Amino acid sequence: MKLVLFDCDGTLVDSVRLIHEVMARTFVHFGYDRPAIEQTKSIIGKPHVDDEATAMTAYYKAIFAETRAEEGLQEPLFDGISEMIDRLAMREDILMGAVTGKSRRGLNLIMDTHGFRKHFIVSRTADDCPSKPHPGMVTECCDETGMVPSDTIVIGDAIYDMQMAKAAGATAIGVAWGYASEPELWAAGADAVVTHPREIPGFIPGTDEAV
Repeated sequence: MKLVLFDCDGTLVDSVRLIHEVMARTFVHFGYDRPAIEQTKSIIGKPHVDDEATAMTAYYKAIFAETRAEEGLQEPLFDGISEMIDRLAMREDILMGAVTGKSRRGLNLIMDTHGFRKHFIVSRTADDCPSKPHPGMVTECCDETGMVPSDTIVIGDAIYDMQMAKAAGATAIGVAWGYASEPELWAAGADAVVTHPREIPGFIPGTDEAV
């Protein structure tokens, strides 16, 4: 039995347009220039802990839902994600979950929008645990499901996903379609890096078929 834990933004869904818009509005609200999308990408998933950053994070969360409701700002799945999740869900020896820096509300919106609730039996968010790369999200998911980190695989697009996995004693698989480069993922401790969702099943022991 394997526990497979997915990051959300940049791994399952392409949320950069929405994140950028909410972040840009937050920056302007706090008196800063509207950032370029490249600047937004460079800080996605990176924790910030000073007082102003804490206040900006609170404002970001407060306006997220209303911004997301605007036309054209919903987060689409990356190509191949739905098929890959459906394929893994057919296996009786795999449990799936989510470990994300999103809020609980944000994750629930993704799960409901794309019909993943029936597949993801465990999850931890920024509302539940310390920020990545702290291993708490992984270890708590393991405790809840009765799994051990050595039988757990974390799949994510950021260096903090890789570092979190290794800190917990889990396998780390990086995805190259998100917000970190392949060299950054390898340098952060990735055990493997995939370039398309169809490759993921091949890195989970017991799976030998491509999606």
